[in-house]
Amino acid sequence: MQSLENHFLIAMPSMQDPFFKRAVAYICEHNEDGAMGLVINQPINITVGDLLDKIEIDNDKSTQAASVAVFAGGPVKTDRGFVLHSPKAGYSASQELSSEIMITTSKDVLASLTTAQAPEQFIITLGYAGWEQGQLEQELLENSWLIIKADPDIIFNTPIEQRWEKAVATLGFDISQLSSEAGHA
Repeated sequence: MQSLENHFLIAMPSMQDPFFKRAVAYICEHNEDGAMGLVINQPINITVGDLLDKIEIDNDKSTQAASVAVFAGGPVKTDRGFVLHSPKAGYSASQELSSEIMITTSKDVLASLTTAQAPEQFIITLGYAGWEQGQLEQELLENSWLIIKADPDIIFNTPIEQRWEKAVATLGFDISQLSSEAGHA
């Protein structure tokens, strides 16, 4: 089994699950036990400043960071927050996922988001997408997802409403021409 860590899963146009319709999920972990990812293009009606208020972390509402949207990262543990961020020294609880992306659930990173000590780029998700052993592989066989190497530019710099299209465009073909039927020779 090849690990899909640091890859995007792009929902096929035929995906009808309301949570994953036109979703782009960043895979943080994938091994023989299953997979864990964060959907990076499903904003919810809460800003970073609002979220920090709810969890009683002081924040500067005048910063651009305070007005950034928070995302629904997946249907699992939606009360738990995850921060994907650009690398920054000093965050001992952050785990490096690639040379350009780190992840944390630590409050020290959350407390810094509206300060000068914040990582240069970040997104927050509530919840995550999880797949049990073999489940993701089965969904791939069923043509539910397309896979590409993760691009930090899509996570951090692409407007939310364009992330699915930009991820699809990196494939180099017209996705509307794809069949949802799996072919097996």
